[in-house]
Order: sequence, then C-alpha cells, then structure tokens
Amino acid sequence: MLAPERRTRADLIVAAALAVAIVVAASVVWLRSDARGTTSITWDGPVAVPAAATTVPATLTEVWRAASAATTRPLAVGGTVATADAGSVVGRDLETGARHWSYQRNMPLCAAASAWQTIVAVYRDRRGCGQVTQLTAADGARGAQRTSDADDAIVLVDAGTHLISAGDTRLEMWRSDLVRTVEYGRVDAAVNPNAQPRTGCTLLSAGASATRLAVVERCRGEAADRLTLLDPVPDDNQKPEEFASSVLAESAADTMGTRVVAVAGDRTALYLPPGDGTGPRIQVFGEAGQATAEYPLPHPATDAATVPAKSRDGIVTWWTGTDTVALGSADLAPRWTVPDTIGWGDAMAGALLLPVDDALAVVDPATGTVQGRIPVDRDETGPVAVTVAGSTVLEQRGDEVVALR
Repeated sequence: MLAPERRTRADLIVAAALAVAIVVAASVVWLRSDARGTTSITWDGPVAVPAAATTVPATLTEVWRAASAATTRPLAVGGTVATADAGSVVGRDLETGARHWSYQRNMPLCAAASAWQTIVAVYRDRRGCGQVTQLTAADGARGAQRTSDADDAIVLVDAGTHLISAGDTRLEMWRSDLVRTVEYGRVDAAVNPNAQPRTGCTLLSAGASATRLAVVERCRGEAADRLTLLDPVPDDNQKPEEFASSVLAESAADTMGTRVVAVAGDRTALYLPPGDGTGPRIQVFGEAGQATAEYPLPHPATDAATVPAKSRDGIVTWWTGTDTVALGSADLAPRWTVPDTIGWGDAMAGALLLPVDDALAVVDPATGTVQGRIPVDRDETGPVAVTVAGSTVLEQRGDEVVALR
C-alpha cells in the first residue's frame, strides 16, 4: 500500500499564496467593475395602465413634479413615468409621482429616452456617452446593455424601429435589443480601415424611418452642409451603405442651420435657413437624394428646434422654436402652422395639445384651428415639451417634469 501523501510546509505556503492572489484579483475586478458602481432597486407591486382620455379637460392643476435634467420630454410608458437626474433614473407612479424603482450609476447621466416601450439610459465614461442600459418601464429590471465609443454629449432620437444616438462627430443606430446596426462618423480604433465614406465632418442633425437614415453634416473643404442618406440596416454595421450623399445649395452656406425635419419611408424633409435672397423653407428629397418639393415657412427656425418631427396618432408635427408645423405623413408637405407655440405638443382625445404662454392650445389636427385654451400656471418661460398619458398631461419644463390633471 502506498504511503499517504503528506503536505509539506512549502505546499502550505504555495496554497496560501495562491488563495491570496485569487482574493486580490477578485477584489481588483470588483473595484473596477461596473457592478460596484451600480445600484438597482426594482418594483414588484402593481402598475395600473391608464385608460386613454375620451375628452380634453377644461382645467388642469399640478399634482406632482420631479427633477429630470437628463430628459428633453416626459418619458411615460404605461402607468410609469421615468425621470432622469443626477445619475439616477427613477420610475414613478403616474398618478402620484411616488417612486417605484430606481437605477443609479457612479458616472454622469448623459440622456434618457423611451423607446420600444422601455426606458433607455445613457451614461458617460472615459470613452464618452456610450454606456447604455435598457430598463423595463413597469419594474425597472435591467434588460439589454451595450458600451461603445461616443461623443461627450449626445442626443437620443426615437426613430420608431431604431434609436439614434448622435453626437458632433459620431452617430450610432440601435435596434430594440441595443445591437448596433449603423456606425457613422469618427472611428477611433477602426476594425475595418477606410470603411467610413468621409472623415473630419461635424454631424448636425439626424432622423430615420425604417428604410432611410438621414444625416446632415458639414465636412472640411465643402461650401455648404451635406445630406447623406444611409441604409439603417446594412450588411455590416461598421460599413455604412449610402443611397445618396451630396452638398446642398450654397445659399445656406454661412448659416449652418440645416437640420432634419422628418423622414417618412424614402422621403426626407430638411429645414433650410434663409440666405442669398431665399427665405426659410422645408425642402423634401426623394429616395436618391434628389429635391422633389420646397415649401416656404413664415419664420426661421431657432436653435431650440433640435429634434425631428414627432408622430402621434397619425399626426406629424415639428416645432420650429417659434411655431408648430403639421406635415403630411406620406409626402411631408406642410399642412398648417400654429404660430407662437413654446414647445412640443402631443395628442389627446382626438385633439392636439400645444404649449403656448400660460396655457395649452387645443388644436384640430386636421386643420390647425385652435378650438380652445386650457390655462396652465407655469413659473418657467423656456421650451415646454408635452406628453399625454391617459388623463394626465406631463410637461417637461427645463430640468423638471410636471404632472397636471
């Protein structure tokens, strides 16, 4: 019979050293991990989904408000309103504003948006605003996540089937599982060299439909802004596929105010600022980037008009910074204009609610006729973005979301 193995003192020292090394390595991984800097509190209670409003209210009174500096409009999904501020995304009860769930990271919160009936939060690390987490609206549970290079400031644009994350030098499109479908612009560590069609361009505006991604950019050495039309689902997400790309007329060369108004199917509508004897206008482009129609606007757009048109209940509206313009859902031709609006509106009970000074204008979406006014007591004078959820009207006023009922 073989003698039993005996552990020597050297064996014990080696085993202890290995154990210490494993503990140290695990501690380093933990200290550097995203999980250490993340706090997620979910909700397991009921969430009542509000019934659609059948009438427009005659009066509205504030019922709650909360800080939300990282959103541009109220985020309402079902019976949950998500606010985003100071690194935290909070899911709140629509009726009371009470906190249901929260998600927090120890890094700056760049932006948050609602898409695909979920909440998408984007945080900034050393590579820019590229740490992305999808949260279930009802309970705050974490879903898909992604990380990538990004600019230090980005705008999220809900394009329906996709979400656009756009900065000054780089743009990405994500599908509902946050898988990237398009990478466009600056690529710091290119896997496929020379995959991008141009370099050194400033991205000014973007919008998309299910079949077209439209980007307005200004490139070095070019006299005016450029419109580029891309496939939103190319074969390789690191190699953009262009349908068309051309420099626009030089009449707006010195203004750099061109922006995407709307994309519908294969049509793209751009806002063109005044210049060289031409006034402000909307120009519509076809599938190959050819101009097909042009429509004058009563006033120039302002810097506040930062996002493309919003579609709700078949109504497509664009806020110019001073006026609200309704567009045809197929041809993108302007149908009517309501002047002196102060932000983005939303549909309610067959009407359109548009924010105006000290009120919400009740507008007929077919004709643009103002049918009435609902008085609203506001402290702020800046842009207001409206979201309707059931019988509750939510307003984004600066860095706060205010619920009215």
